[in-house]
Amino acid sequence: MNKAAKTAIDDSDRDLFRQAVADTQRLPHHGKLLRRQDAPPPYPVQSHLDEHAALEESLSADWTAQDWLDSGDEPNFVRAGVSRQVLRKLRSGAWVIQDQLDLHGLDRHQAHEALAGFLANCAKRGVRCVRVIHGKGLGSKNREPVLKIKVKYWLARREEVLAYCQARPVDGGSGALLVLLTA
Repeated sequence: MNKAAKTAIDDSDRDLFRQAVADTQRLPHHGKLLRRQDAPPPYPVQSHLDEHAALEESLSADWTAQDWLDSGDEPNFVRAGVSRQVLRKLRSGAWVIQDQLDLHGLDRHQAHEALAGFLANCAKRGVRCVRVIHGKGLGSKNREPVLKIKVKYWLARREEVLAYCQARPVDGGSGALLVLLTA
């Protein structure tokens, strides 16, 4: 379309608009400056729903007195949808430990890679129950259990991990975790 044709269309549109608004009058100016109000802060609806669901689940869960006694200060994890009975059986030694990974002497990067490789290998072989030895942190700087904390964090984020708990004293105690994997 050339420039002259475009101008003719624009003029035609302008004329139509002016005809449409010919009977209107300007609103009187009252001298007030209208300020737009700031929008209220967003309300985190999904976070609220998630917190409510977690609270409901915790109140309606089938917890026994033994579950409360077992929970203590020991590290444990159960994936959502998995029965707490699984954790109780794992803690009691009902599952046979089929393989283990010892992370002693590794830094956190090496340990993370070793754990990921170990879990992938276990999944390929169909291994269900393993022991991960992270140590107690006695050889760490300030004698803090760096790997103990990291390993719990890493395991809880792995899809193939159904549950974990601190090993029984005979299986390594507070220096190891028993981990139950998906089939």
